[in-house]
Amino acid sequence: MTVPAARDADLTAANLRPAAPAPSPAKEAPALSQSIRPTAAPAPNAPAGRPGLPTPGVGVPARPNQGGLPASQSDRRTLTVGKGISVQGTVSDCERLVVEGTVESEMLQAAELSVGQTGVFRGEVQVEDAEIAGLFDGTITARGNLIIRATGKVNGVARCKRLSVEDGGQLMGRMEMLTDGPAAPRPAPQV
Repeated sequence: MTVPAARDADLTAANLRPAAPAPSPAKEAPALSQSIRPTAAPAPNAPAGRPGLPTPGVGVPARPNQGGLPASQSDRRTLTVGKGISVQGTVSDCERLVVEGTVESEMLQAAELSVGQTGVFRGEVQVEDAEIAGLFDGTITARGNLIIRATGKVNGVARCKRLSVEDGGQLMGRMEMLTDGPAAPRPAPQV
């Protein structure tokens, strides 16, 4: 004999389950009831796949747009040295270097250097733009902007076209400002 189970509002047919046998007086074990539950429906916002077509986003990680940068900057070849990681040697073919750990390099050429608050860079670097929020120790040549954040500290030689230092930022060593071309000769003062 079967007993109808409770009806689910979303189902059109009732689920049936076998009635639990009456416990015999010889056995003291409680009777366990089993209920059949419907399978979970897909989430309402889940993408629906079509037969024969791959499900969108499966197996391909999304490439986040980094900090709202234009696509041309977010597509740069980026090397990120994470917190607690130390790298020594030559870094080549890197367009954007993000340092949260420690990097020691004799010569690095990149388009962009970003040293985070926990980052340490020791060595020489030539970049278009640099942002220092941690420690930079060595020689930096920024053909564009050099930004030293409030937590940033630059020791050594700093060459740049434009310099910005936030309150609390430190620059110790030699500073050279780059120009677009050779300076125009000044006329001698007339006496």
